[in-house]
Amino acid sequence: MSTVDVLAVDGTKSGSVELPSEVFDVQANIALMHQVVVAQLAAARQGTHKTKTRGEVSGGGKKPYKQKGTGRARQGSIRAPQFAGGGVVHGPVPRDYRQRTPKKMKAAALRGALSDRARNGQVHVVETFVAGEKPSTKAAIATLRKVTQAKRVLVVLSGTDELNWLSLRNEPSVHLLEAGQLNTYDVLVADDVVFTREALDEFLGRRGGAQGEESEK
Repeated sequence: MSTVDVLAVDGTKSGSVELPSEVFDVQANIALMHQVVVAQLAAARQGTHKTKTRGEVSGGGKKPYKQKGTGRARQGSIRAPQFAGGGVVHGPVPRDYRQRTPKKMKAAALRGALSDRARNGQVHVVETFVAGEKPSTKAAIATLRKVTQAKRVLVVLSGTDELNWLSLRNEPSVHLLEAGQLNTYDVLVADDVVFTREALDEFLGRRGGAQGEESEK
């Protein structure tokens, strides 16, 4: 079980928290993570693409010219696929791209992704990003840059943390997620992952943070 420092708003160490080895120190299954990420990206597709067949294109009800005697190939409609403005053959139709992925596979892939980030020192924990009760993007970014200088940062907040959410939502280098929405793709696409202490406790199911923490005196 590894330990990571918990940083205060001013960047100083305010304590430490232990990262359970069963979540942050497991063997990463690359093939599994790839499968889960592909399924997640596929599920995000709308699947509303559609082209019209020759039966759906307007016009073309009249035979363009007589069957014989013109020297040209016989044609029955100007909306046939070979004509400009005609229907499309074998074009896309609306469909559902979702792939069935068992919950255990998703959980295992997420553990592997978090373990990879933790082993490389890319998992951080802060008390909060803003002191006080008023949202401040400037103050939140200042706190974040004391933790990491990464260009793509995943910040994980608790479901009730409105103050930090309002403070960081407009920063383009930050992607915000609630602890219950944490997923493999967002962990892998980010350079660093930053939890608030409350969000980490919520993610690990340790309400109040009573387990695995050691505060500095």
